[in-house]
Amino acid sequence: MEYNYRFLWVGETVGHYLERAVWCITTGVYVITTKDKKGRMNGMGAAWVNRVSEEPPMVVITVWENNYTYELIQDADYFVVNILMEGQQDIARHFGRQSGRDVDKFKDIDYKVTEHGIPYLPQALAFIECEIIFRKKFGDHMMLVGKVIREEVLHEGIPLVYKHEDYFNEERV
Repeated sequence: MEYNYRFLWVGETVGHYLERAVWCITTGVYVITTKDKKGRMNGMGAAWVNRVSEEPPMVVITVWENNYTYELIQDADYFVVNILMEGQQDIARHFGRQSGRDVDKFKDIDYKVTEHGIPYLPQALAFIECEIIFRKKFGDHMMLVGKVIREEVLHEGIPLVYKHEDYFNEERV
């Protein structure tokens, strides 16, 4: 059987191999930030972000039920999608590989806050601030739809791309 990439055998289609096909999906790399009504802030690394509507502009995110952000975003009205760019893998790891329950992720990182008090990363390629208009739990994730209330491109650059535990720049995609 022919081996494709480092984890997928060509022709595997059923059983636990289904997950391997899902690993082939590429996504952007994002940091979702929020603040609950008690003032607790957190950010998490995310790959599951997408547009839902162009008019009015809306995006959808999903948050894993074991994330600290999941706890906070249930009592939040807004979130921000920070879009990372090439060379910002360290930021993705900072927000994605440690829990906000254990460490203040904003302690040693440059951030600003929106008019609604939601932190955003000025070093990111862009950010999108959303008002939460819909929440629903699917399996082990909460899906949230946010109506875009502010968006800003902060820098020129190329968005960072992710595929199952690996980051890619434009030349590798």
